This record gives sequence, C-alpha cells and structure tokens, in this order.
Amino acid sequence: MATAGEGLLAIESKVKQLERAYEQYFLGSRPRAPQRLRDEVQKLFHQQLARPIPNTALRFRFGSIHSRFQTFKRRWDNTLREIENGTYKRHLFKAGLHERERGIAQRDAPKHQGKAAAGGPRDLFEDYRDAALACGQDVTALTPERLERVVARQAVAVREKLGCDEVDFRVVVEGGRVKLKLSARR
Repeated sequence: MATAGEGLLAIESKVKQLERAYEQYFLGSRPRAPQRLRDEVQKLFHQQLARPIPNTALRFRFGSIHSRFQTFKRRWDNTLREIENGTYKRHLFKAGLHERERGIAQRDAPKHQGKAAAGGPRDLFEDYRDAALACGQDVTALTPERLERVVARQAVAVREKLGCDEVDFRVVVEGGRVKLKLSARR
C-alpha cells in the first residue's frame, strides 16, 4: 500500500496528464474527450478521501490538488457545453475561416449598376442584409429605402469626385463588417 505522499504524487501527475489530454481534445488533436482518464482520476480522489491523512502539510496539499481539479472540471464541462451548443469560440473561428475559404462570408455580390441593376436595389438590399446577418450584425433598422438613400448619396459623391456617368457597387465583408464598395465604371 502506498503512503499518503506517494498517493498525492500519483494523483497530481494524473491531473496534469488529464489537463494535457483535455487541451489536446479542445485543440482538435484527440478525437474524443478523455473520459476514461477523468473517471480514473475521480476514482483516485475518492480512494484518497477514504483514507485519513495524518500530516497537516499533506492534507493541505491534497486540498489544493482537489480544488484545482474541481476548477478544471468546471472549465472542461463549460467548454464541452459550448461545443455541444455550437458556441465554442475556437470552433466558431475555424468555421469562419472555412467559410471565407469557400467564399461564404466574403460575399462579393454581383455588381449592381445604380437603380438600373438587373434586380434593382432590392437585390442589393437582400445581398447586404444576408451578409450582415452572416456577420452577426443587427439589421432591425435596415430597410430597402434607407439603403437606397445611402447608395444614392455615395454614388453622387463618387460621380462628382471621379467625373464618371456610371457607378458600380458591390457588397463586401471586411474585418467582420459588411460594407458597400463603389467604383466608377470606365
């Protein structure tokens, strides 16, 4: 039978091993959460709790290791819950990267030419609204008329600045924000 000090060393090394295993799982290096190792650590804690620890320093050390493990458990459970709900930040970031690679988040809508566009300002409005929703922006105050006024104002400014007759505009996402890009048609 191991002494209390040796038992604490074993528990401490298992907790560190479990911590590394969970980090690997959260980073995507492991296919599954290390539930078997977690159960083994739980069992070691229960066994240690059943034995009296005569030394005050060892009792304090055991309490520290146990509270550290409890903190890790709460953090791991919260992260697992976020993964299940689809709100885990690392996964959201990776999903955003994949969407940008496929061109989903980087919405370069078909070019619209003023009010004479193929579908008119309504298509531009829908493209803008869809891109804003994909970026998580609030679109409650967005209306086709409001967007049309902004586009008209910007088109006039570009025409005056560059001295052109026609202005092309498109919906783009830059830095997680939806923007309208205007350019003079040559």
